[in-house]
Amino acid sequence: MNGNAKVLSNHELQSQAPSYLETIFSLANGHFGIRGSNPLQESSTGGTVVNGFYEISPIHYGEAAFGYAKNNQTIVNLPDFYALEIFDENEDRFVAKLDEKSLDMQTGMLTSNYILTNSEQQKIKLVVKSVLSQNKDSFVGLQYKIQSLDYQGKLLIKKHLQPVKNATENNDPRKSRVVQTLTYQRETINNSCEILKIATKFSHLHLDLGLCSKISLEQNIVLKESFEFECIGIVGEIDQTLNLDKIPTFQDILADSQDFWDKFWHNSEVIISGNDELNQALHYNIFQLMSSSGRDGKTNIAAKGLSGTGYEGHYFWDTEMYMAPFFDFTNPQIARNLIKYRYSILPESKKRAKTLGVDQGVLFAWRTINGQEASAYYPAGTAQYHIDADVAFGVYRYLSATDDWQFIEDYGLKIVLETARFWRGFGSYTEMNGRKKFCFYDVTGPDEYTAIVDNNYYTNRMAKFNLNFAVKLIEKFPQKAQSLGVTSKEINDLKQTAQAIYLPYDKKLGINQQDDSSFKKPVWPFEKTPKENYPLLLHYHPLTIYRYQVNKQADTILADFLFNDISQAQLKREYDYYEKITTHDSSLSRSIFSAMAARIGLKQKAYDYFIDTVRTDLTDLQGNSADGLHVANLGGSWLTVVFGFCGVEVKNGTLFLHNNLPKAWNKLSIRLKFKGRLLKMTYSPDKIEVDLLDGQPIKLFIDGTSQMIV
Repeated sequence: MNGNAKVLSNHELQSQAPSYLETIFSLANGHFGIRGSNPLQESSTGGTVVNGFYEISPIHYGEAAFGYAKNNQTIVNLPDFYALEIFDENEDRFVAKLDEKSLDMQTGMLTSNYILTNSEQQKIKLVVKSVLSQNKDSFVGLQYKIQSLDYQGKLLIKKHLQPVKNATENNDPRKSRVVQTLTYQRETINNSCEILKIATKFSHLHLDLGLCSKISLEQNIVLKESFEFECIGIVGEIDQTLNLDKIPTFQDILADSQDFWDKFWHNSEVIISGNDELNQALHYNIFQLMSSSGRDGKTNIAAKGLSGTGYEGHYFWDTEMYMAPFFDFTNPQIARNLIKYRYSILPESKKRAKTLGVDQGVLFAWRTINGQEASAYYPAGTAQYHIDADVAFGVYRYLSATDDWQFIEDYGLKIVLETARFWRGFGSYTEMNGRKKFCFYDVTGPDEYTAIVDNNYYTNRMAKFNLNFAVKLIEKFPQKAQSLGVTSKEINDLKQTAQAIYLPYDKKLGINQQDDSSFKKPVWPFEKTPKENYPLLLHYHPLTIYRYQVNKQADTILADFLFNDISQAQLKREYDYYEKITTHDSSLSRSIFSAMAARIGLKQKAYDYFIDTVRTDLTDLQGNSADGLHVANLGGSWLTVVFGFCGVEVKNGTLFLHNNLPKAWNKLSIRLKFKGRLLKMTYSPDKIEVDLLDGQPIKLFIDGTSQMIV
């Protein structure tokens, strides 16, 4: 640990595998990301990822059926801006060995040091500094410095944009498929500037990449002591022609980046006093979370962000449940744009609902880029209907943090109404103990090890929320609701449906039941399962897993986390029961178990889960960080701190804070934006102090006591 929470070196990491380091030291700005590759080593995993630039290919089923997803959508790995070739005077190509990488999260700059060797074992040093523009999201600045160690003489330096070598296909469902249907057209502007025009064959998208330098892209020099040059990479907008006017310098890009990150940390700073390693990890996580997020209202946050092609660059429910909360409370403009993306795909979502036999409302795709369903495995994909309520909850949480009613009228109401309409048309009434209950059959909850069940508690609880929230917004905006076709009959139907939704509960155990059949199944034979057989999904047939009580991740516990509306005694019973059957095979799981443990007073357990959560990628806990960062988990680590250890909760429009500070920490400081204010909250073992950094005075509750913060 170097003592600086905003600096990370590869020497602090256990794994030095090249593809893993490419992920950890990736840089991104919401529009594109570049992996931290070795510039002189050809890599099938290095390259550039552009948010929303994807290819489609037909999904091949052995036995297809009506309504199955038709096409894969696969984010494309594009040319590596780092790539460089250096030859000695005998035309012998130098190879590079990494000496050190250092990421400065205060400025956004990555510095990489390499030792270059030719076939005669003569050495030179290469220092590469790279930084992405953040306010203007089209540029990457690259600064190269070549220093003589024991080689002096002629060098030929070649710097061009080249297609990335294709990776090999893999059966791991978490990895991306290989795209081989791109066309490239190089346009040489002059000897110091070129454009590579890239087009997809089937999605019919095109994108221009540019590379410009003040010197020739192929340069002959005589190296005596050192030689420096810079290149500027340009990433165009999708389906737009690249404009090479007003290309910034490296220093311009660095200044832009530093300005952006200064403002970011001013609004989002989190400081753990008492464990430098965890403090550094948390800073890294929120730095990469910010880097990953689409900011234009047309794109979202992929499961791997812009750090790799894992999960094919798809957007999931992860955004609303794990990542958007950070933006709601620190950078609300980005939260708005994430909601705008969902709004933009409402037409496709309406078509999907009709395909699933529901004539009213919308059903958001489980995994998608363009709004169409791309999940080929419907039991753990399309059947996760809860995504509709997850999106609606995202709207609710944004409103809770901002009080931005105008945005809700313009965008949020329609999303919440259309998702509520889906629930009304999807479920059905059933007689239970002499009363009519509204039920949802053949659904899958967040736990993907339990599929196609009746009355998943999380799904039903979220649907109930979705319907009630729709009624609230309709009553707030009656004219807007009327323009969307709402009638008094529909309002009554929504109210009655919400009231009648069945929530499974086991009286004997005194806990909410995950679904109608869950407690009837045998518990998974954990004691007979070898450690190497985790994650289960890679070693057992899905039907084998489905026969047992075993959870991949938080399910009922996630509902408890979101609503916090049952007694502490019941929470403890539920936590104890579900923790025992949860494998945490999903990176989404531990953060929720950590936050819930903090809430119910299990401080050591909360802390232990947090250690795994906050360093998931820095320790490669899941074993697949080489494919890209677990971006939802990055957000989850922040959730644990803010909603777990800091006990932040919004109730009836008021902010409540409860001190759950881990015993191992001396102090914890966070910054949040809440309804136009910027607040700094400092937690120590015996008190919470709140400072108003910007905005009007505000009343909030600290450990149950009302205080006015001025």
